[in-house]
Amino acid sequence: MNLTLEGHTALVTGANGGLGSHFAQTLARAGAKVAVAARRVDSLHEVVDAIRVNGGTAEAIALDVTQRESVARAFDDASSALGPVTVVVNNAGIAITKPLLDHTEEDWNQVVGVNLTGAWRVAQEAARHMVKHQRGGSIVNIASILGLRVSAQVPSYAASKAALVHLTKAMALELARHRIRVNALAPGYVETGINREFFASDAGQALIKRIPQRRIGQPQELDAALLLFASDAGSYATGAVLAVDGGQLVNTL
Repeated sequence: MNLTLEGHTALVTGANGGLGSHFAQTLARAGAKVAVAARRVDSLHEVVDAIRVNGGTAEAIALDVTQRESVARAFDDASSALGPVTVVVNNAGIAITKPLLDHTEEDWNQVVGVNLTGAWRVAQEAARHMVKHQRGGSIVNIASILGLRVSAQVPSYAASKAALVHLTKAMALELARHRIRVNALAPGYVETGINREFFASDAGQALIKRIPQRRIGQPQELDAALLLFASDAGSYATGAVLAVDGGQLVNTL
């Protein structure tokens, strides 16, 4: 199985922390030149330095997924610095945790605006970029198991991720003729610096007990799925949604 990304340029949104930073470094280790993108360029220095220290090539790119002009400019900047983008990891996302009855319209619009509309902007611009350069490519949308099942107090997040799953399939159908594959990775609970304290709490430990493997995942446990979709090893996979969740989706309790 050829999981190498030598000769590819990848762009990762939301690359300034958590899973985005990890994804960028994973793609770089596989040989890709990586445009690490986020709204604030100064927040990207750490991941760029980490990639370069390990012999990889990376550039920090300003990208605000809520602004069409910013998204288009980011692809131009990435292409100028590193070459035409052939792999996109659509990772930027947010969540607001509130009971349904307390969710405001502003909360809803903010979450859907980033997780769905923002992902749509990036994926559409990526597709236009790939068609223009006639190299084909791969778009990997980072969904969630909460796009496939629900949990309390995150209605806007669950709805946005469910819509992203369906958008993935719609884009895969239309873009196959352009040699562009579109797939979705749906992680379960994965430990990052953002959630580590929660999972160490009593509430976090109670949640872990409901996962069949009785543990949360580690970022590196998403690497194989990410590289499958991003590389030529997954050349016949498009419109797929792959859950990596310790068995949580099959747990009916």
